[in-house]
Amino acid sequence: MTKLSVNVNKIATLRNARGGNVPDLLKVSSDLESFGAQGITIHPRPDERHIRYQDARDLKKIVKTEFNIEGNPIQKFIDLVLEVKPEQVTLVPDTIDAITSNAGWNTIKYKDFLTDVIKTFKQAGIRTSIFVDPDPIMIRGAALVGTDRIELYTESYAVNYELNKEKAIQPFIEAANSATELGIGINAGHDLNLDNIQYFAKNIPNLLEVSIGHALISEALYLGLDNVVNMYLHRLK
Repeated sequence: MTKLSVNVNKIATLRNARGGNVPDLLKVSSDLESFGAQGITIHPRPDERHIRYQDARDLKKIVKTEFNIEGNPIQKFIDLVLEVKPEQVTLVPDTIDAITSNAGWNTIKYKDFLTDVIKTFKQAGIRTSIFVDPDPIMIRGAALVGTDRIELYTESYAVNYELNKEKAIQPFIEAANSATELGIGINAGHDLNLDNIQYFAKNIPNLLEVSIGHALISEALYLGLDNVVNMYLHRLK
């Protein structure tokens, strides 16, 4: 069964909008685990506009499942991850002012950089994953930099799902097959939701984990967090 890791950035966005501690990020994260989530993901950015660096430190103390920290490996991020030591770090090539992640790594162009960063994290005992587009060349490049896993950037699948789901998923099937042949684990995330997750999970071989935040929190406004988490778990069986 594919694991569900819930990205709680949007909870932090709500908290920061009014100051104070409502909603309580730590309590929501614990509640999500009690509802069945198998991981908690955060993506701190340098301006700390949602997740704060201190949140990573605080969450490490209470997360009982898998803790995954995503982000662009600038030095400040690297230092945070080495301090907190989550179970997994996911490297994302987003710019400082990016609203959200919008592309995977060019694993050929940034081979030396990624190799060095991944080596640093793996020496600290942290599982590594890198955000990539469903491109076999980039998958092969991922193998060369020594990452444990890739996270497939699924926006194109989500955008084209209603138009032609068979065509939309084909590049991801091919990418997953390439990763499996190269011995790389497969995660996925970005714009996956209750409508498109089941088809994706059933057709992507060896899918270990999905990370879902914006859609899940938005759906929970209508359906409730407990209900939504279990709806995702049912679709991922």
